[in-house]
Amino acid sequence: QPNPYTRTIWRFFGRSSSFSAMAKTRNRTDVEAQLRDDYVRQRDKSRQIDAQLRAEKKTLRNHVKLLLLGSGESGKSTFLRQIRILHGEDFDESARRDFVPTIYANVIKSIKILLEARRRLGIDWGDEATSTRFSEAFAAYNNEPLDFARFGDYCEAIRRLWNDAGVQETFSRRREYQIGDSTAYFMGRLDEIADASYVPTRQDVLCSRKATRGIFEYDFHIKGIPFKMVDVGGQRSQRTKWFQCFDEVTSIVFLVASSGFDQVLMEDRTTNRLVESINIFDTIVNNKCFKSVSIILFLNKSDLLAEKVRTADVSQHFPAFGGNPHNLEDVQKFILELFHARRSDPNKQIYHHYTTATDTENIRVVFAAVKSTILEKNIQSLMLG
Repeated sequence: QPNPYTRTIWRFFGRSSSFSAMAKTRNRTDVEAQLRDDYVRQRDKSRQIDAQLRAEKKTLRNHVKLLLLGSGESGKSTFLRQIRILHGEDFDESARRDFVPTIYANVIKSIKILLEARRRLGIDWGDEATSTRFSEAFAAYNNEPLDFARFGDYCEAIRRLWNDAGVQETFSRRREYQIGDSTAYFMGRLDEIADASYVPTRQDVLCSRKATRGIFEYDFHIKGIPFKMVDVGGQRSQRTKWFQCFDEVTSIVFLVASSGFDQVLMEDRTTNRLVESINIFDTIVNNKCFKSVSIILFLNKSDLLAEKVRTADVSQHFPAFGGNPHNLEDVQKFILELFHARRSDPNKQIYHHYTTATDTENIRVVFAAVKSTILEKNIQSLMLG
């Protein structure tokens, strides 16, 4: 009975006279040895790849992998920065300096948005002659990165425009257009930001805004247990990347900008932000891939919601609301129920927390509870690997 290597030779060359002819020009033993060596190399390479895949899979199983999901502007990146502060490498002076161009850009972008919104809303200047003159300073700015000298050229104009009565009225109507949540915060720190020796504080870093493009991972340990937190861009154009992160997920942290109940998306300017979040949540909570994955809902931006409900009426945007529109607890419970109602399995547990991602102490307390929930549900798989 021919051995496997001989059979391979037969498949290549056949058992006819053509094989005999070839055997005359090349020693049959050499051909067989070459095929055997190739076979062994391929087999060993395959075994090596299999072993590597098994090791990687075991490593992933021994990690607590948290996937941060949510629509754009929900606070995912800010939450990830808080985790770095609380459980990883805090932002030292050098790391904080890296945020200076981002903060400059946030300030410039905010004032430009206010100028355009004032014009579109038909709001008069408080001081027309002065403000018109200063607003012309931004006509040539095309979102290019700014150093201190360039930013300094704009500071006086920013200061004067921000204090204009017409701009302040425009800012008070900010739910009617898109502007960063930290606009007032940075305008209030303009003198410090405009100083040549400016180094962003930790709070400046947390309040700065730069849209997430792509996938960012952050590894850290808590009491010897490895965690991997994955942040994926929430804009519609970025959501096609989400499925790349679904493997070996321990828990999903879904963030919602709860204060966005009266705002629309930046992407299409017609879809209500809260409705968009609810629809995304529907696809996640009812996804068969996540049947055994714990889902943690963060109703974020509680500080902005508390400020907004003093004057805004949620029932104007969600007629089903039946509580006191100016009571924070009533509004929060209503928003939570909007998400709970999307479960196809009413018995699927959703852990929820009311959060303010820019508040380090709030996130410290919330994440301690989240960590306990995750470890309690997954301790056996983490120990067994």
